[in-house]
Parts: sequence; C-alpha cells; structure tokens
Amino acid sequence: MNMKNRNVTYSTIGDYQLPNLTLSQPKIPLGKYGRMRRNYLKQHHPVLYNSMLLNGTLYPHLMELEQTAESRMQQMMTELLKQNPAPDKEKNQMSWVRHMNSLRAQTEEIILTELIYS
Repeated sequence: MNMKNRNVTYSTIGDYQLPNLTLSQPKIPLGKYGRMRRNYLKQHHPVLYNSMLLNGTLYPHLMELEQTAESRMQQMMTELLKQNPAPDKEKNQMSWVRHMNSLRAQTEEIILTELIYS
C-alpha cells in the first residue's frame, strides 16, 4: 500500500491522542450494482471492505463496477435480442414485456455472478 505523506492532526481525548480523520463524500451516488457490491463486501469480506474504505479505494472500485455492469447489461441485452428477437410490441404487448423481462433476468443473473458476487 503506497501512502502519501499527509499532515495528520490529532485531538487529545482523555489520555489518548486520536487522529482527526475524515472520509471524503462521493459526489455521484452509487447505482444499483454499486450498492449491491458494497453490501456484498461489507457482509462477506469485512476486512477487505474496511481496508478499501480507509485507504479511499472503495468508492472508485464501486463506481467502476457500476459502469462495467451497466455497459455489460446493455451489450448482453443487444446480443440476446439478436439471438432471440422479441415479438411485435404493437400486436402482442404482453408477450413482448414477458420476453424482455426474461432476457433482462438472464442478463442480470450473469452480471451478478460474474461481477457483483465474485
């Protein structure tokens, strides 16, 4: 871990000197996949989660994963639609909705397995 030389100030509380630490707040809120990954890390890999949180790499990791998951979702949906064309939306709307939901569920299952829970 490469730590930059930072000026750290301390507060005296009782007999102890504690560092004055602040975490920078993210500017863009996390999306669905970023929040899912954060919860997974927090529950199943707490040491990694805390380490990433303290050294400032958690939020960039979650944002990168969010963007990757969204782009993979779009790419995979396009590929699945080429392989399995949807019914005509105007003639049979319920079949179209059912078909699109099925493709989305398949795509999301792959993304969750490959990106979020790995």
